Amino acid sequence: MKSQDDFLQHIHFDGVDIAEFTDYYKSNESMLEELLSQYGAIKFHGVQIDTPSHFQTVVNSISKEFLRYVDGNSPRTKVVNNVYTSTEYASSQKITMHNELSYSNSWPNKLIFCCLVPPSIDGETLLVDGRKIVKEMNPDIVDEIDNKGVTYIRNLHGGMGMGPSWQDTFETQDKGELEAHCERLGIDFEWRENNYVRLVHKRKGIIRHRQTQEKVWFNQIDQFHPLHLGKQVYEGLKRMYRNPYNFPMFVEFGDGSQISEAMIEEILATIDSITIAPTWNKNEILIVDNELACHGRNSYEGDRRILVSMTN
Repeated sequence: MKSQDDFLQHIHFDGVDIAEFTDYYKSNESMLEELLSQYGAIKFHGVQIDTPSHFQTVVNSISKEFLRYVDGNSPRTKVVNNVYTSTEYASSQKITMHNELSYSNSWPNKLIFCCLVPPSIDGETLLVDGRKIVKEMNPDIVDEIDNKGVTYIRNLHGGMGMGPSWQDTFETQDKGELEAHCERLGIDFEWRENNYVRLVHKRKGIIRHRQTQEKVWFNQIDQFHPLHLGKQVYEGLKRMYRNPYNFPMFVEFGDGSQISEAMIEEILATIDSITIAPTWNKNEILIVDNELACHGRNSYEGDRRILVSMTN
């Protein structure tokens, strides 16, 4: 039985095990791919997944190509093989909407989430349709991003500092391996004092979906600007670093011009107004088209155990 809301497609089972689910998925793969291209996200209810190994079995059965979370900007831990914790940001912090690795030139086509332990209060994986963002956003903002592109700036410490280290981000202790990765992906890098490295990514902010060719919002502008952390934190960062290019993360237009705080606030408000917050329950799998859908996370209370795998 299927049901749908504004954006998320729902498919309900009456308690199937992982073998039954993977058989269903492979038998209906073409239909499910069409639904995913149409709606952007599908949630399967009633799939009996109790451990990370169960989830690994599912993703290995329904996917062929996996991406490591190398160059990722969200703190997370590899659990088994191609399965990671969804994020390890503080539970009190809301994670704003973004497309995974949209600041890179290599990103996953799909994100597959599962819920092992639902939070007791809130903690939803937030979703919003990237096509709808383009339609609802101030057209002047869309045009400026489309025409200028986006430059993402990250300053990664070498083990002591704020934010992630370059060792954790690139899953290596070898500077040469980091440099080779950056050269392969077109990331400018500069080694700085105290074993810091500055990374500069120049990317598009609006793209065409790989299959449907629809124009979609595809960036992490608001997430890379410290204003999204709240004005109090942002003011503290400005006092601490003085120069915004020394922030752990910063963003500007591709031509070097600044993105105003007013624009960041408008982006946040517009996206928030059309975001949905489907509640997590145990035994649910969520598949998200990473180009059609932006995702985030609500703050929460209690335990929360959501796993993710990134695939093409």
